[in-house]
Amino acid sequence: MRARHRHVLEAILSTPTRGGIVFSEIESLIVALGGEVREGEGSRVVFEIQGSRKYLHRPHPGKEAKKYQVEELREWFMRLEVKP
Repeated sequence: MRARHRHVLEAILSTPTRGGIVFSEIESLIVALGGEVREGEGSRVVFEIQGSRKYLHRPHPGKEAKKYQVEELREWFMRLEVKP
C-alpha cells in the first residue's frame, strides 16, 4: 500500500468524520487493498473486498465523497478488520 492509500485509509477511519475525501482516491484504495471496483447502473459503484460488497453512488456534480458515505466505509472497513 502506497503512502497516499494509507493517508486515505487513515482519513476514512478517523473521527470526527472528515469531508473532502475524493471518491476516486477511495476507489484506488479499494484496489490497493486487493479489492475490486465495478460500475453499476447510473452512478452506482460496487466495492468488493474478501467477498464482502459495499454499494455507493459516485458523487455528482462534485468529486468528494459525502460524510455519510465515509461513515459507511469506516463501518465496513472495521467489520473487515482493515487497518492502516
